[in-house]
Amino acid sequence: MFITTQAPQDQQILKLVPIMAQASQILLEEYQNYCAGSEFNIDEKDDHSPVTQADLRVNQFLLQALAEITPDIPVLSEESDYSKRHEWRTCWMLDPLDGTKEFIHERDEFTINLSLIQNHQTIFSVIAVPTEQVMYIGYLTELPYKYSFSQKTWERYNKFKDAEADAIQIGLSHSSKNPKYQQYIDFIEQEIPIIRREAGSAYKFCMMLEGEIDIYPRFHPTSEWDTSSGQGLLESIGGGLVSLNAVPFTYNQRDTVLNDGFIAFRDKDNQKIALDALSNVTL
Repeated sequence: MFITTQAPQDQQILKLVPIMAQASQILLEEYQNYCAGSEFNIDEKDDHSPVTQADLRVNQFLLQALAEITPDIPVLSEESDYSKRHEWRTCWMLDPLDGTKEFIHERDEFTINLSLIQNHQTIFSVIAVPTEQVMYIGYLTELPYKYSFSQKTWERYNKFKDAEADAIQIGLSHSSKNPKYQQYIDFIEQEIPIIRREAGSAYKFCMMLEGEIDIYPRFHPTSEWDTSSGQGLLESIGGGLVSLNAVPFTYNQRDTVLNDGFIAFRDKDNQKIALDALSNVTL
């Protein structure tokens, strides 16, 4: 849970907040125009995934803004050239619109993901939710903040001991039809009731921070910019995100930016449940 707090004094956070707020406003305007039926451009990338004018507009804004505040740090963005990425020990990792398919289907569960990678590890993370006018932001080594753009209020994650759960909340994508998900759920449900919560994109990581999802299994590939911010925020509260071999993801070191599947968990208790269930899935 998050509780009201004073604004942080950290300069990196204070510089990024207005930038991410403006990027969120740009994305929200694009979404509102799209839903209103205005002329809107959607193209297809080489991998056949969609890219919209909203992706590109937010990407352009953030590339310029980040270059102004951190000119020496390159940006590895989904929508830009990152062919020289292996030369970068430190870089920003950006997804200007995580949940493009949610956006296109007029579901408001899309985010902007930004993280700072150093020596292949996420050390700082931001996830902004434009339709809710909030962002989650913080360092790997500290509890994260939640900032409301509209209310201009700050909250901070508060670690507290949950009462023993009556059910486990499982986060699933709207398209989670693979039978592996049912195998996974069936195993957990032998011991404790399950609550299924469907949501799109990195929005599920925000739900985990809010205590609305305990475990998030993913049995199909993602890209590094899909997971880096969420992993950093989860690790900062004592949770985590690991591969299907139970190894935490590292970043900008493999030949590809594609990830295999993963299991994300909100805390250590849920980690055990999550990984025990994984052993029952035919991978």
